[in-house]
Amino acid sequence: MFGGEMNKILVVDDDRRIRNQIKGVLLEANYRVFEAKDAEDALEIFLKEKEIALVIIDVDLPMAKGWQLFRIIRQSSDVPIIMITAKQSESDEVQGFEAGADDFLVKPFSLLVLVARIQRILRRTEEGEKSKIIEAGAIRLNKLSYEVDIEGDLLELSYKEFKLLEYFLKNQGVMLSREKILSNVWEFDYYGDARTIDTHVKKLRKKMKEKRHYIKTIRGLGYKFEQSTTRH
Repeated sequence: MFGGEMNKILVVDDDRRIRNQIKGVLLEANYRVFEAKDAEDALEIFLKEKEIALVIIDVDLPMAKGWQLFRIIRQSSDVPIIMITAKQSESDEVQGFEAGADDFLVKPFSLLVLVARIQRILRRTEEGEKSKIIEAGAIRLNKLSYEVDIEGDLLELSYKEFKLLEYFLKNQGVMLSREKILSNVWEFDYYGDARTIDTHVKKLRKKMKEKRHYIKTIRGLGYKFEQSTTRH
């Protein structure tokens, strides 16, 4: 019925009946489900299990530990979190969204609606992660890890070299003047001669080795990043 693709979901609720209901529909939707009855168990599972895709937390855990758990997880992770509560409280909902919750549901809620919202959040998260990867032929740039590899070999780039390559990859096939590169890559950090771009391009090309020819010089104008077998 749904396509969970075995993503791991942690369900935290002190009500076993609620946990079982949520677990049942998530298993049917092909998700892997981990259960916790309190904040302590939940935190242990979250720290132990790798790649938890989403967490569902009951706001009304004893001693206000639903919010406490939420804050602890949020301090170290941007994993999507859905908060659920038995209270029809607008202040709780506002607090949740202001604190960084991805969604908020009031009991009783439709289990099918819960699954639909999980799918929407995970789809959005996946699309966001994909947007952090830029590829051009054999070059793969990861904006999350600040890594660039060419055919599996990691390049040791300075911060500015990384940002320069990122800007080239985002503007493939476009002629970029030195002034435009300086404005977009250096922003307000540099006010000197735009020819500093030439120095950084030279260093970047050297590190790109066999793929150095992807960065083409447009005489008197600037540079253009273009995949081809023609060497300049």
